[in-house]
Amino acid sequence: MEDVAPPLPAQPKRFMDRLRAFMRARHLAYRTEKTYCLWIRDFIRFSGRRHPESMGPKDVDTWLSYLANERNVSINTQKTALNAVVFMYQQFLQIELGSLQFQKTSCGRKLPAVFTHDEAMAVLNNMRGVHYMLSALMYGAGLRVMEAVRLRVQDIDFSEG
Repeated sequence: MEDVAPPLPAQPKRFMDRLRAFMRARHLAYRTEKTYCLWIRDFIRFSGRRHPESMGPKDVDTWLSYLANERNVSINTQKTALNAVVFMYQQFLQIELGSLQFQKTSCGRKLPAVFTHDEAMAVLNNMRGVHYMLSALMYGAGLRVMEAVRLRVQDIDFSEG
């Protein structure tokens, strides 16, 4: 009897599934994959659900200008959207976009609202259990949400308090 190699897994047929598989093969971070897919889907929907291969730099320019003018996104948001579409075209589809002539957003960076010490203490005093512990750690040590969630017992130096 002949040795028969097992069949290869079927390639995804849908565009976004193939794009996701490509990103995973490139070992992009999951959050990057998620963000890029969100912006690429937005670009496709904005363009009337046309396939990206049938579109070009003018369509990308129109969409990026729309983000700046109509949706009033921040500079960094527009840059992220640009990076997602450029990745799709250059890396995945291997189509060169050339120079883009879109209108850059004029919205500045929005500063977050910051609690005063008394406001932060009022919020913490109304919490109990795990929520209190994580929130107090975040406030006291300046941790971000994901840093606090990923914290392990071995990461804490009990001798230093």
